[in-house]
Amino acid sequence: MGLASESERAEFERYCAQYPELVAARRKFEDKLEAYAAENAVSPPPEVKVKVLEAVGKESRSAAPSIPPKIINMENSKSSSSSGVLKFMAAASIILLAVMVYLYYQGQQQNKDLADTNQRLIVKAAETQNTLDKIIGEQKVVSDSNTLVVNMVGTKVAPKSSANVYWDSASSKVYLVVKNMPQLPSDQQYQLWALIDGKPKDLGVFDARDQNVILQMKNTQKAQAFAITIEKKGGSPSPTLEKMQSLGKTMVTQ
Repeated sequence: MGLASESERAEFERYCAQYPELVAARRKFEDKLEAYAAENAVSPPPEVKVKVLEAVGKESRSAAPSIPPKIINMENSKSSSSSGVLKFMAAASIILLAVMVYLYYQGQQQNKDLADTNQRLIVKAAETQNTLDKIIGEQKVVSDSNTLVVNMVGTKVAPKSSANVYWDSASSKVYLVVKNMPQLPSDQQYQLWALIDGKPKDLGVFDARDQNVILQMKNTQKAQAFAITIEKKGGSPSPTLEKMQSLGKTMVTQ
């Protein structure tokens, strides 16, 4: 309709290529324009048709005298036609404005969604990096030649229970890998102890679901042995010896 510049038309066509819903909206808009034009079409007055037919008939009768045609006043018809065009252009302008507003807000929403997604990816990447750094650090400890591996075997109470303790006496770090521990009721947990000169030291609690996972426990500088017992959830200040599941000696002279 000549209401948009070349750059605006190019931008609109580019958006149409990206958004199928905009193409559908344009088609709907074109259908409405066509229907509006049909509904508001201005028919010529009936006397125009009569005069045209009379003029044609008189032209065919060459013998008849030539009568100058009567000029029909089309001023009212032109006025109605102009009014219809103005209404048409006003409606088109409103629809064009609505389309541009729609494109603007959709672009703004897409920018916001992209920013939110980017932020979530940054947070996720940071969490993944922290987890990876932790795993790398743990693997270095358990594979270090200076790390003592204590094989913990089951007791008479739980002969099939087993685990490994990786203890770096230089840094005092203690890691535990559970190999076989049965599930416990929800109100109970396993607890690791370091036995130092016959006295137990709490090294933290864990669950059976942590099997085959490297668990970092509390540090200890000394230990003649490590033991695992079943305690109430959250741990106990002293071990329940009758519920001892696994035991392993360090064979380190201190």
